[in-house]
Amino acid sequence: MKIKSLILVFTLLAFSSQAQEFKIGYANVEYILSLMPELKGVEAEYKAFETQIRNSIQGKDAELKSKYQDYQTNLPTMTELVRADKEAELNSLQERFQKYQQDAQQSAQKKQQELFAPLFEKIGKAIKDVQKESGFALILSTGSQGLDVVLAADEKYDVSNLIFKKLGIDPPVASQN
Repeated sequence: MKIKSLILVFTLLAFSSQAQEFKIGYANVEYILSLMPELKGVEAEYKAFETQIRNSIQGKDAELKSKYQDYQTNLPTMTELVRADKEAELNSLQERFQKYQQDAQQSAQKKQQELFAPLFEKIGKAIKDVQKESGFALILSTGSQGLDVVLAADEKYDVSNLIFKKLGIDPPVASQN
């Protein structure tokens, strides 16, 4: 993916020699997100959701452990038929518990995406607005989530402060990229 992006950039740079001006900027979206006032509310809501799921999983885990402990305790006095029934019940509970854990993880990921989507949309709109208003042909991403496209750049092409202003956030004194 990065190689394709770099090839695209080099191709555009080659064509830019024929164009009048080809401005490229960059920004660290993660850093911008980290300074958005709305982030704290989103994180708190997600944490509450995650805690709710964790508590539910712990409750189901305790129930499963309790039934297994009961099975272990009563195993010496069980008839073959009761033992087979209890083992089938424990296996079924274990399978349902594992399915519940998987579903809970998917639900948490979906909730996280749902909560963060408006923030990323807001950042995306601000980036597009800055790109159009400032005449940038491209605005590339930097960050730590594997989205890096910029390997090195002059700080004068960092458009983070312009994006902060678009978002109504006072830019920090020293941009961190």
